[in-house]
Amino acid sequence: MAYVIPAPEQVSIAVVGSDDLFPVGRIYCVGRNYAEHAREMGHDPDREPPFFFQKHAGAVLAAAEPAGGDFPYPSVTKDLHHEIELVVAMKTGGAAINAADALDHVWGYGVGIDMTRRDIQGEAKKLGRPWDGGKSFENAAPMGNLHPVSAVGHPDSGEIWLDVNGIRRQSGDLNQLIWSVPEIIEYLSTLFVLKPGDLIMTGTPAGVAAVSKGDELVGGIAGLSGVRIRIT
Repeated sequence: MAYVIPAPEQVSIAVVGSDDLFPVGRIYCVGRNYAEHAREMGHDPDREPPFFFQKHAGAVLAAAEPAGGDFPYPSVTKDLHHEIELVVAMKTGGAAINAADALDHVWGYGVGIDMTRRDIQGEAKKLGRPWDGGKSFENAAPMGNLHPVSAVGHPDSGEIWLDVNGIRRQSGDLNQLIWSVPEIIEYLSTLFVLKPGDLIMTGTPAGVAAVSKGDELVGGIAGLSGVRIRIT
């Protein structure tokens, strides 16, 4: 048998210090997982159950420092926002994973930016509609290179930050996550059967704001290689 059209190319992310690639499956994103970001978005940061949305794998944009990547300003928006995040890359999966075993399923970590068409997302919220148009579009997930657990362990503290044109916009610490990585994996695996190649974007600290054509965004997390994009 043959495919009736050419099969899509496998989306992948480069691995630090190697010619190997990590194949990307699905991208899950955790909403409002830092208290100060929840407040700036007008929500109570109390520890309510986490919620998730998805970006399609084709949204990945290779944007590792130092070279970074060009990010074309997306269509149908006048309010494009940045959200710097810790990215978790899964090597194995399953359903109903216990938090105590969750980290055994993680291959490694990286830095990503959840780019958001905030005006489209906001309109969808008002109408009670899905967020896909605001969150899951071409290049909406710029990614730095991934680090294997064998090299960086399981980071649960350390600065997370993003600068726009050399000015600090976002700053926080991984220890401020409302839901930790093991807890995220445990809860997410009750909703979906997680698979090797899945990525989890774990939420963003406060300071999200609009960016424009010509802006340069540089972000990082302590102990991981960074991400850089130029908005064109």
